[in-house]
Amino acid sequence: MYKRIVLAYDGSTACQQALIECKELAQWSQAALWLVAVMSPVSRIIGMEGGMLTQEVEDFDTEKYRHILKDGLHQLASNGFEAQGELLVGEVVFEVSDFAQNINADLIVVGHKHLDSWAARWWRGKTSGALIEHSPCSVLCVISH
Repeated sequence: MYKRIVLAYDGSTACQQALIECKELAQWSQAALWLVAVMSPVSRIIGMEGGMLTQEVEDFDTEKYRHILKDGLHQLASNGFEAQGELLVGEVVFEVSDFAQNINADLIVVGHKHLDSWAARWWRGKTSGALIEHSPCSVLCVISH
């Protein structure tokens, strides 16, 4: 039975579905929930494009992810679930895995959307698969179509 569940959340349709599944799991197992949003390191992304990082750009990105996290926490709370939220900065796979290990999580829940074309799948990457490889605990991939 799961006692500590981490939900990697970015506000996407796939993550909305994972949020629903996570609520059901938490209710069934009476687990503690952590909702984590992972923000890409802005300076690295902008630096690769040759742009200049400004505090305004960084603040905008941070606020966007805080809003995503707040929205997910609100959805959980409106359904009677208590969850802790955490905004992380870095590569999704490593940040979520490290966070799960630090809190001794039993399960990581992540949303995944099947993409139709091979090009779309290649461009998007393999976050769910890489998370499974690096995770210190079980990973549930909630599929949305």
